[in-house]
Amino acid sequence: MRVFGNLVFVTAVSVLLVSNTYGQQDPQFSQILFNPLSINPGYAGSLNNMINTGAINRIQWAGFGEGAPVTTAFGINAPISPFGFNSGIGLSILNDQYGFNNDLGINLAYAARFKFKLINGDLGVGIGAGFVNNKLDPKWNYPLGGTDEAIPDKKESAINFDLSAGLYYNTEFMFFGFSALHLNEAKINKAALAAHYTRQYYLTGGYIVNFPNPTWQFEPSVIVHSDLKTSKLSLNAIVRYNKKFWGGVSYRIGEAVTGLVGFELFNGIKFGYAYEFSTSKISKYNDGSHEFYLGYNFLLKKEKPPQQYKSLRFL
Repeated sequence: MRVFGNLVFVTAVSVLLVSNTYGQQDPQFSQILFNPLSINPGYAGSLNNMINTGAINRIQWAGFGEGAPVTTAFGINAPISPFGFNSGIGLSILNDQYGFNNDLGINLAYAARFKFKLINGDLGVGIGAGFVNNKLDPKWNYPLGGTDEAIPDKKESAINFDLSAGLYYNTEFMFFGFSALHLNEAKINKAALAAHYTRQYYLTGGYIVNFPNPTWQFEPSVIVHSDLKTSKLSLNAIVRYNKKFWGGVSYRIGEAVTGLVGFELFNGIKFGYAYEFSTSKISKYNDGSHEFYLGYNFLLKKEKPPQQYKSLRFL
């Protein structure tokens, strides 16, 4: 079964490589809303007075065999106020390994932040700029011998500029985001191809519903991912207890069902785990996907101890 799975995987990679463009080439995460900076530069600085860090490691299609995707996303962002203007900065790093490919993306984000006092909301207008390094190290095994000129058979590496932009609006009880990645549609300079990234669009939104018992909260959310040719819709539902423990489900229509759990320690460190079961035909050849989340938020400025004033009246 594993040999057949490897053959299917290599075939799939081959089809991807000989395409003139990459469609929805961005990796998929079940817990991406815990690390929104990866898909929306407008998120930078959205947590007032706090530095936000998070990392997600995804092991996709466990048991599929050699070449199955393994992806890690890391993000850190913080609010800043240059010349008194509310802003946010962030750094996002994405490493994606699949088949013979190893892609590394590094992106710096800046967001101008605007407060709406009447509705107690905060809008971030962000832009991201960085680079993507695409590496290919093919090791093909042709059953009938010979080679195929349409498929790269040598090591290749290309570094290209990458540009993104996004809007992120949030209040204490809701959030809404819209972003576009790979705006410049950078070319992937592989010898046998004229491939390039296509623009990826993300629409996200969610709301917090308080139960009569204030220690319980319900958080429905939605993610739409599209390249204007094909689209993916994820419906998510999370229940939180005391803001320290959470559990829920996510359904990516036509593709997968995911269960999520997590907790936060007293020092603010957060742990999350998600197990994704594919509902497509590929489920026959793997044991599901695993995702691990680690996050930490901390105050940007330490609180100053109350100052003591001496007065002659009290001597």
